[in-house]
Amino acid sequence: MDDIKIGEILLPGEESEQERKEHKVRRRFWPTFRRAARQIPFSRDLVAAYYCAVDPATPTRTRGILLAALGYFVLPLDFVPDMLAMIGFSDDIAVLTAAFAAISGQIKERHYQKADEVLRDSVEK
Repeated sequence: MDDIKIGEILLPGEESEQERKEHKVRRRFWPTFRRAARQIPFSRDLVAAYYCAVDPATPTRTRGILLAALGYFVLPLDFVPDMLAMIGFSDDIAVLTAAFAAISGQIKERHYQKADEVLRDSVEK
């Protein structure tokens, strides 16, 4: 994926578009995450990004960028099909990495604490 494509994916969008993306992300994040967890080297960051994106205290631009990246992550069809072993989530990883760079430092400790809690609980089950 080239920088232009990723840049287009990460546009924060208008508030109404962010609401639509948030609804989609809330609905599809956990099933997609469960399928991808072993293939994504930064699962903790991904879950913390989810909590940051749905946190009303997060700045609008940051929420928009994260919702765009997470929206791409949960898409059933994307640039590289996710069911392809080893490379299926590579485009998702590229988009998420670009999003993390764009929002540098906006994912707060409380988001990581919630991610740790959820990840710990999922391992214990």
